[in-house]
Amino acid sequence: MAAAAEPGARAWLGGGSPRPGSPACSPVLGSGGRARPGPGPGPGPERAGVRAPGPAAAPGHSFRKVTLTKPTFCHLCSDFIWGLAGFLCDVCNFMSHEKCLKHVRIPCTSVAPSLVRVPVAHCFGPRGLHKRKFCAVCRKVLEAPALHCEVCELHLHPDCVPFACSDCRQCHQDGHQDHDTHHHHWREGNLPSGARCEVCRKTCGSSDVLAGVRCEWCGVQAHSLCSAALAPECGFGRLRSLVLPPACVRLLPGGFSKTQSFRIVEAAEPGEGGDGADGSAAVGPGRETQATPESGKQTLKIFDGDDAVRRSQFRLVTVSRLAGAEEVLEAALRAHHIPEDPGHLELCRLPPSSQACDAWAGGKAGSAVISEEGRSPGSGEATPEAWVIRALPRAQEVLKIYPGWLKVGVAYVSVRVTPKSTARSVVLEVLPLLGRQAESPESFQLVEVAMGCRHVQRTMLMDEQPLLDRLQDIRQMSVRQVSQTRFYVAESRDVAPHVSLFVGGLPPGLSPEEYSSLLHEAGATKATVVSVSHIYSSQGAVVLDVACFAEAERLYMLLKDMAVRGRLLTALVLPDLLHAKLPPDSCPLLVFVNPKSGGLKGRDLLCSFRKLLNPHQVFDLTNGGPLPGLHLFSQVPCFRVLVCGGDGTVGWVLGALEETRYRLACPEPSVAILPLGTGNDLGRVLRWGAGYSGEDPFSVLLSVDEADAVLMDRWTILLDAHEAGSAENDTADAEPPKIVQMSNYCGIGIDAELSLDFHQAREEEPGKFTSRLHNKGVYVRVGLQKISHSRSLHKQIRLQVERQEVELPSIEGLIFINIPSWGSGADLWGSDSDTRFEKPRMDDGLLEVVGVTGVVHMVQGGLRSGIRIAQGSYFRVTLLKATPVQVDGEPWVQAPGHMIISAAGPKVHMLRKAKQKPRRAGTTRDARADAAPAPESDPR
Repeated sequence: MAAAAEPGARAWLGGGSPRPGSPACSPVLGSGGRARPGPGPGPGPERAGVRAPGPAAAPGHSFRKVTLTKPTFCHLCSDFIWGLAGFLCDVCNFMSHEKCLKHVRIPCTSVAPSLVRVPVAHCFGPRGLHKRKFCAVCRKVLEAPALHCEVCELHLHPDCVPFACSDCRQCHQDGHQDHDTHHHHWREGNLPSGARCEVCRKTCGSSDVLAGVRCEWCGVQAHSLCSAALAPECGFGRLRSLVLPPACVRLLPGGFSKTQSFRIVEAAEPGEGGDGADGSAAVGPGRETQATPESGKQTLKIFDGDDAVRRSQFRLVTVSRLAGAEEVLEAALRAHHIPEDPGHLELCRLPPSSQACDAWAGGKAGSAVISEEGRSPGSGEATPEAWVIRALPRAQEVLKIYPGWLKVGVAYVSVRVTPKSTARSVVLEVLPLLGRQAESPESFQLVEVAMGCRHVQRTMLMDEQPLLDRLQDIRQMSVRQVSQTRFYVAESRDVAPHVSLFVGGLPPGLSPEEYSSLLHEAGATKATVVSVSHIYSSQGAVVLDVACFAEAERLYMLLKDMAVRGRLLTALVLPDLLHAKLPPDSCPLLVFVNPKSGGLKGRDLLCSFRKLLNPHQVFDLTNGGPLPGLHLFSQVPCFRVLVCGGDGTVGWVLGALEETRYRLACPEPSVAILPLGTGNDLGRVLRWGAGYSGEDPFSVLLSVDEADAVLMDRWTILLDAHEAGSAENDTADAEPPKIVQMSNYCGIGIDAELSLDFHQAREEEPGKFTSRLHNKGVYVRVGLQKISHSRSLHKQIRLQVERQEVELPSIEGLIFINIPSWGSGADLWGSDSDTRFEKPRMDDGLLEVVGVTGVVHMVQGGLRSGIRIAQGSYFRVTLLKATPVQVDGEPWVQAPGHMIISAAGPKVHMLRKAKQKPRRAGTTRDARADAAPAPESDPR
């Protein structure tokens, strides 16, 4: 096997030279992503009909001079290409000035997989329209519905997905290649048109082409050439104090996909069911369909192996009818982004009815030669439409072996493998080359890593596995897959399987034994590997500690769609948060988003925050509520919370915080609001605005980082409906005795009745309530319908304040207010001074009580105040009949009985938006080392 000293097969150690024609892995690569643009090898041997401009070209590109027939821009400098000639890569469509060719450092997609530092799969969401975005593979504009990664800024045409790199952001440690230093993660193109280069300060963005690079962690933007002047280490930029560093999150892979790990709704895989007009899923970089070829040319279907034939995934190649085998083969390799030497491959005819690919393998090189008459030699039929790329048998091959441990000054070593080479013999050969000759070879193993765009799969090879046969098997399935497969020599470590599985939706109030018995009955859990580590009895949720990957995957798939006692369960995979590794000045942000709020804006914000922060710190409230996020952050000594939703969503999160306060290492996290609802009264008071209207999410996060901490009272309302007695109330929609929490206000009577009618209308047709303006219009319409109704609420209720009876005036509604905003900004209490009452504040431990005389009074609430009735800290309301009640916008009909309102323990810490604009330009990488400001009183 050895022969490592022979030219073309010697080990390439850091300062050595790589084998001619083979792409080398640069030691300066972005964490978990594609190589940082830097010096790289040339494009390899010159191909027939392709001009290779010289050794200074970027790795893998096949440039040729083309005549320009329309306005064209350079993909390096983004300037207009004057004249009629440009240089185009036949594989990835990279266009360049002739003067820029020697500076191109962006690799071609054919060799980009070999430049990935740590392979990380992407997480694609549902298809959608992306204005002025460009595909990262074919570099063309996305005009039809396309795919984008939910974790990074990768945009792709559906048929380009098989040719994309597994270069997503590395957001957690997974037990493989866990680097202790964090590097920039560069992503090319799709920058704002006004983006400025961090190095030269010139414009580096473009709306015409895929140009410029941006770090997806710190946000630094630069020209691809200028980025080489920046230090490789990333400091997370302006959001450093808010980001949850990947080194502080651990999630062992097990059998879970990226979407399951990040709690993302999975989209259908592109290619399944056919994306092409004829069932193909890969029709070509430009999405061409099989049109009638020009005179003298023919169009061929090209498959790259058995897997492509099985899936009916092909590429269309148009060549001259006079083209020889070599030219057709090279066109097929370019179409499939295959960087291999054409001399090792051949094209074989694909019989229309054949299912066994072995029937058409084994021909001699050149068996697919297309003669000048357009027929295969020896056949009397026209040239077949479908062809498959096959690898010729090899007696030996040079294989790259990568080290699977940290802090090594070598990208890979190259060794020659023969039919006698096994996984064990390769390990024995490469250990001395990697400086580990003093260690026992038995403690190392060879790992095969398949780097798919959607999935990264690791396989431990058996010691006696013949490697040459393994490579041939991979090529048989897909010739391109060889360029997306790596072999690592890794230390044999017995990593104890561990998965934290959150299960919600269980019956509340059970004992630990009852929860264990219930889960065993529902999922047949194995007591030897499954244990209940945390119980949230009041919320009906548990966290399971599973010590077997297969059992964890089985339980997840079983429980996530199961109903127990009429309630649908929620199952989520949670990582381990290594809080001891957090930087001293870190105060990570826990983000909760209600995607049902604000129309589609909640869904867009969910995606934006996943990309700006670590997706492990962003939670979808429709998938398990706030409890999974609070459990994940329970041991973090200092963190903040951002709630994206309406006032009801904010109250939901504040209630969950109050219930879990005693379990948190940071018992009083400050809460910021991004208002997505209709009224958004609390957001108005805290200066977050009347509602989100499309502001830059990055600016929102900066505002959260700059916000001031203030205190706010929370109130408990005890609803005691045990005194219902009259027959007319038997039909009322009475609620059982319960306790609810209040932050903003509690309304009884007309305002609750309007909220209830609006809520019922939204429940009947939720699709119509996606606009804040439409929602307010419905409120007005409902109010107009009730103008003529008289309720005489003062005759139906009794009010006690501080245990003293208060006589009520003639009113239609009674409202208890904690903040100076009600009904989308109205100040019902007013600003006039009154010697009978103290000046109200949201942290004074007092509630103000006002009355409204009807719908007209409510509509005019923004112009004139309500009737001031009382101010106090303890209230008792007696309902003499079933009456509509609403708390923070959540309405219901309350049966006759008592309502007791009192202070709810400690005040909550809120974040109020600062008046000055947050720092932006020029401070992108500045550290915000100042400690969070101490909570202050908030005069209203």
